[in-house]
Amino acid sequence: MNTRTALLDAAEQALRSHGQNGFSYQDLSKTVGIRTASIHYHFPSKAGLIVALIQRYTADVLEALEDLGRSGSTAGQQLRDFVGIYRAALNDGRCLCLCVALLMAPDDVSADGLAEIHRFRAKELRWLERLFAQAQADGTIQNPQDPSAEAAACLALVEGAQINARANHDTAAFDTAVELLLSRTRG
Repeated sequence: MNTRTALLDAAEQALRSHGQNGFSYQDLSKTVGIRTASIHYHFPSKAGLIVALIQRYTADVLEALEDLGRSGSTAGQQLRDFVGIYRAALNDGRCLCLCVALLMAPDDVSADGLAEIHRFRAKELRWLERLFAQAQADGTIQNPQDPSAEAAACLALVEGAQINARANHDTAAFDTAVELLLSRTRG
């Protein structure tokens, strides 16, 4: 693993566990085993590091979502898998997904970072809209309404469920929150 990747991995874990203000370059230096000056070589500012994290996260999550779409699975199964991605990101209630962690304190995120998050969320919402449009055709989600409204409600639900589970250090809180949504799926 190269130094840049190691830094991104360490920063992502720290941010998802402790928030943007819960880690420093000194912390990354200890975790990765390099001098802080070396971190500044790769990422001159923490804001730049966070933008790089969001870009990598966006690519990874969108690829996972596209894989779900290409899998040939029903809309209901893809929705269960989507919810599963958010549940897995909780790491037993110790973490949040990257964008949710950052949006817990949006005033601390740079304008460039917020723009990257908004681009990611817009793409994620478009994926969900396609999913709910597919559900209207394949019938594997009960009573799908307007795909755009369904997508917005679904994203808000899983993000809020993550926050609740993290606050309680308990994934059961997530499971309870998404239970009604998942009960609409079949096939």
